[in-house]
Amino acid sequence: MKKDKKITTILIGTSEFAERVFRKIYPELISEGFKIIAVITAPDKPVGRKQELTPPPVKKWALEHNLFIIQPEKIKNPEWIKKINELKPELIILTAYGQIIPKEILDIPKYGALNIHPSLLPKYRGPSPIQATILNSDKETGVTIILMDEKMDHGPIISNSKFQIPNSKITYEELSNKLADLGAELLIKTLPDWINGKIKLQSQNHSKATYTKIIKKEDGKINWNQSAEQVERQIRAFHKWPGSFAKIESHKPKIKNKTLKILEADILEENKTPKVGQVFLVENQKLGVQTRDGILILKKVQLEGKKPVSAKDFLNGYPEIIGAKLK
Repeated sequence: MKKDKKITTILIGTSEFAERVFRKIYPELISEGFKIIAVITAPDKPVGRKQELTPPPVKKWALEHNLFIIQPEKIKNPEWIKKINELKPELIILTAYGQIIPKEILDIPKYGALNIHPSLLPKYRGPSPIQATILNSDKETGVTIILMDEKMDHGPIISNSKFQIPNSKITYEELSNKLADLGAELLIKTLPDWINGKIKLQSQNHSKATYTKIIKKEDGKINWNQSAEQVERQIRAFHKWPGSFAKIESHKPKIKNKTLKILEADILEENKTPKVGQVFLVENQKLGVQTRDGILILKKVQLEGKKPVSAKDFLNGYPEIIGAKLK
């Protein structure tokens, strides 16, 4: 695929998923005759209790390689469209960015704007396909590379690759890493034929499209009127963000109204008490919570303001959790 003239390319992405993809494709792109003229990512944002201004993962990676970085608040604003037009990219590669790219930018590159999306489109369009895969207990997922148009994850398919989920207890981070690696491999494999005009685009079946939503902090609050299986899937899907948590309802001052994060759990397909959300001991001194259907076995938790600990250690430190209710 090497050309006399290097193909000027812009990379667009924000999250850990995008950072992992770019880290893997960057050396391959450079060796195959692409020139990375800019990296576009989200602005730095305040993070944590101290609200320290923190760069997104993709910016951290781009700084390692001394790449030109652009961080638009809104990429659709005319000033950013003009700036990108002046760069004259011949190719755009995007993944996990977080903003819709306007048509005026998509029309600039000769080879188009390619999006690496972690689902088998048209299933799970939108910002949280990996979480949706876990929440719905899918056995198969994959990645799709599309030629972008102005609608979200709507453009024609260039290529895709399926992935059989090997572990029924896979977490968001594990699945995200698997799909990022798969997406990077697929892009490197696909690009030569795409650049040389050998790929026939395939329209998505828009009638079969399903959509995912932006995950917000409040989505992590556990609804104990779900089944234990649903709660356990949520814990794995939201492991990175926003976490899964509940308020402790108790008259004991050490734990009263404190937030308890549940980091790891298992399920027991039986019921012990009619009181949904009640905490009690099950066999082998394990900590259980009654759900609408089944018992959630706590394995790893984190009390507000404390470090993550095993459920056993938490019980030793806070025996008053027995009989409390999680809401």
